[in-house]
Amino acid sequence: MTVWDRPEPQFRAAPLGRERIIAAAIALADEGGLEAVSLRKVAARLDARPMRLYGYISTKEELFDLMVDEVHAEVLPEEQPGDWREVLRILAHRTRQATLRHEWLADLLGGRPALGPNALAVTEAKLSAFDGLADLETVMRAVETVSAYITGAIRREIANLRAERATGLSKRDWQRASGPHVMRMLATGRFPALAKVVHDGTEVDAEASFATGLDWVLDAVAAKLARPQA
Repeated sequence: MTVWDRPEPQFRAAPLGRERIIAAAIALADEGGLEAVSLRKVAARLDARPMRLYGYISTKEELFDLMVDEVHAEVLPEEQPGDWREVLRILAHRTRQATLRHEWLADLLGGRPALGPNALAVTEAKLSAFDGLADLETVMRAVETVSAYITGAIRREIANLRAERATGLSKRDWQRASGPHVMRMLATGRFPALAKVVHDGTEVDAEASFATGLDWVLDAVAAKLARPQA
């Protein structure tokens, strides 16, 4: 039985409620990452005894599941566009924005599918966007491919943000500090393609990079959909 199937307990004392527990856990995670979240710390935040929480949530993993599903509510748009490409684009950008607000989400994206009602609604929105456009196998691969890009791109961006905080160096400062070593390596002539990128390439910000990569992935999906089905 999943945490969503299990009814909340009825206490004579003032009830905590899963909503309050989830909100407290998310606040802790927003402040200090997933390592800052435990049932004991959540209980302290709510001024409750830890054992009371076990009536609502059995494990920390269940708590993480509930937190992920709560944030998925931020991903769902109020209205779903009719075009499959726009649906996936909006969901991708809203997932990125939600993760920037809750960086810990990057550590829980991917892996087994989330099974909470909000996460299932996001999956339903992705799948239903392709209704009547392709066979089921093609639709599943398309959604998996776009989701893999979203997860990878978001994790890379969050990793960079964490590195900046950990080192105290912005991306530009890090490039300056690493510059002498990189120039020495490029001067060996062993990395001509990389040298061209370093000397002639242009930089874009994280949002533009995410949008461009997403468009390329969606272009590939569109090309696949345009091919005659075997």
